[in-house]
Formats: sequence, structure tokens, C-alpha cells
Amino acid sequence: MELQTDHINQLLGQIPDPEIPVISIVELGVVRGVSMEGDKVIVTITPTYSGCPAMRTIEMDIFNKLKDEGFEHIEIRTVQSPAWTTDWMAEEAKEKLRAYGIAPPNEHINQRVRSILSDEVTHVQCPHCASWNTHLTSQFGSTACKALYKCDDCLEPFDYFKCI
Repeated sequence: MELQTDHINQLLGQIPDPEIPVISIVELGVVRGVSMEGDKVIVTITPTYSGCPAMRTIEMDIFNKLKDEGFEHIEIRTVQSPAWTTDWMAEEAKEKLRAYGIAPPNEHINQRVRSILSDEVTHVQCPHCASWNTHLTSQFGSTACKALYKCDDCLEPFDYFKCI
């Protein structure tokens, strides 16, 4: 049974995130678990945030991948609790984000952003030139889970994957 769930996890690791195709849904931490009940595959997923428009696509991608691999009985369970966190992202995924031009989540920065009392200006490291001389342009980037920043050194705009 464990060999089969390991195989299924490997298959799910081949499914790219629909909004960030350089990382898989497993690397992103959306896949919370795989189990078997008889011949039924149960995949448990958690959205990155409530109302994430990519979840239907992710569900269909999981279903289609497993069907293509010969699994007949598939159940996809979406759970909201515990809420998804960027802590569930694999470190390799964060490096892939950086290489793709998206600043990966940084918990230290996130703590400062969350602090209402903080007067500090929060800078995010540019994924293009590694400069910290950046500024927030918009709280929302190409998707709601990202913020838009601009580097004041290389002048490139970039998304920052927000910590949740």
C-alpha cells in the first residue's frame, strides 16, 4: 500500500501549478496527503487561499493524471483547515521561484509586514539582480497570492510570493 501511495505522490509531483508552472502542486504544498481505501485513491488538497481560482484546475489535473495512469476510483478532498502556509513549500520550490523571476516567501519579511506597529519599510530581495533596493508597487501582483515589487537598481518589476 505504501509503495502505491509513494508512486501516486511521484505522479502528483509531475503536475505543475497552473499559475506558476515551474513548481509542482506537491512542491507548493497544496497536496496534503494521499491514501487508499480499497482500490480508491484519496488525494487531500488545501488551497493556497480561500477562493483560489486555480483549485478547480488543480483538481482536474490530479483527476486526469491519475486516470491516465490507470486509477479508476479517485476522490479529491479539499480541506481548509489547517490553512495553507508558505511553510509547506519545499525549499527547492522557493529556489525555483527565484530562478523563474518571482521572489520567494520570506517569513522574516512577513513578520514585519504583519506588524501594525512597525514603521519599517519592508524590502524584498530582487530575484533578477539580488538587490535589496526594492519597493512595493502593489499589494497584488499577477495573482492575489503575490505582491508586485520593483527593483530600484535593475529597474525590473517582479512578483513576491506572499507569506501566508
